[in-house]
Amino acid sequence: MLQHLPTEQDIATWKTIYMEYKPRLKPNRITGSALYHYLSSNYPLKQLDREHIKQIAVSNILENECYAQDLPTGVLPDPICSLVLPNDAGASLYRERESIYQNTDIVVCIDLNSGYFFVEGSSLLWDDLFAHRGLNENDLNNYYSVAEYVACLDRFGMLEQTLSQATTDK
Repeated sequence: MLQHLPTEQDIATWKTIYMEYKPRLKPNRITGSALYHYLSSNYPLKQLDREHIKQIAVSNILENECYAQDLPTGVLPDPICSLVLPNDAGASLYRERESIYQNTDIVVCIDLNSGYFFVEGSSLLWDDLFAHRGLNENDLNNYYSVAEYVACLDRFGMLEQTLSQATTDK
């Protein structure tokens, strides 16, 4: 999860990673519903019915072409928002997060129709979801998305398996 303004060095690094890994990857992005299933299967959640949080997701999708293009034609966003509870697997997220998030809840919003998501309160969870969601064809043509995906896969020990799967599926 990028948490600073990118430098020229960051961009150069992303482009280098892109050149190395883009040919070795294939589209493997799962649906928003599948991503929510992954989240709810791995972390304790409490569903939030807060319209202002859902509206943030809807606005982010509809006002940004890179997210809007992931919606099926004629379909509107359908976000589901949850609070990650601080017990079981959620406890490790709360324990391992950056100090800037120490006094906040971990909130996740996933659009069931496009796969767009955001996480407040934990970059570790954002990285986990990004690694598990995968990339679509448009993502594979974006050097930042590829570099971030590779970094997230590597963080969770999933890189070699993902590359191997991409090779066998071709």
